[in-house]
Amino acid sequence: MAAGMYLEHYLDSIENLPFELQRNFNLMRDLDQRTEDLKGQIDSLAKEYTANARTLSSEQKLSILRQIQQSYSKCKEFGDDKVQLAMQTYEMVDKHIRRLDTDLARFEADLKEKQIESTDYDSTSSKGKKADSRQKEKKTAKTRSKVKSSDEDGSPKSAQKKVKLLQPGEFNSPTTNFGNVHPSDVLDMPVDPNEPTYCLCHQVSYGEMIGCDNTDCSIEWFHFACVGLTTKPRGKWYCPRCSQDRKRK
Repeated sequence: MAAGMYLEHYLDSIENLPFELQRNFNLMRDLDQRTEDLKGQIDSLAKEYTANARTLSSEQKLSILRQIQQSYSKCKEFGDDKVQLAMQTYEMVDKHIRRLDTDLARFEADLKEKQIESTDYDSTSSKGKKADSRQKEKKTAKTRSKVKSSDEDGSPKSAQKKVKLLQPGEFNSPTTNFGNVHPSDVLDMPVDPNEPTYCLCHQVSYGEMIGCDNTDCSIEWFHFACVGLTTKPRGKWYCPRCSQDRKRK
């Protein structure tokens, strides 16, 4: 497949990507705003409770506490929804990145195949040219030796009869055989099922990774990009799941 076709297909596949990303970002922004509104309500209820704690009845206190608890539960739901949206957005972009890697690998394989075929053709052609050259040299040497012997015999007519001009079309061109080379496609190679996977993306280890300092972490290792890191942080570092668990405690 030509390079233009790979590019055209890839551009078609990412045509709707900006709109999908914008939709997810708008949803996350909306969840943030709703969470901030609930936090404002919680602050108001907490101030009301502390200011009127002595005058409120037990039922009124219990009602305010329930409202605060419900608001916190809603905030947690919004936070979980936002995390899901963020992971969905990441997977969406990662899918197109993998598609691009696939197309690049296939394009490189096509280029290698064409280079190998071109090399085989040049090699066969050069061999044929060398063979033609040797045949011409042999026939020319024979002709010269015959002419020389004729000259020594003193018979110009016989020499004229024996001399034969070498025409370009006298020799047959060599038959060129192209080798059918099919390099294995990188992406079609089987994946080792025993290779362990890590991180939130459940992929094998690659690039820079960081370990969670929680000894009971079920995942342990994470890719920098998946947890939003570009450099190694100072001190202890906990993954998003363990950080949420620690906050709950």
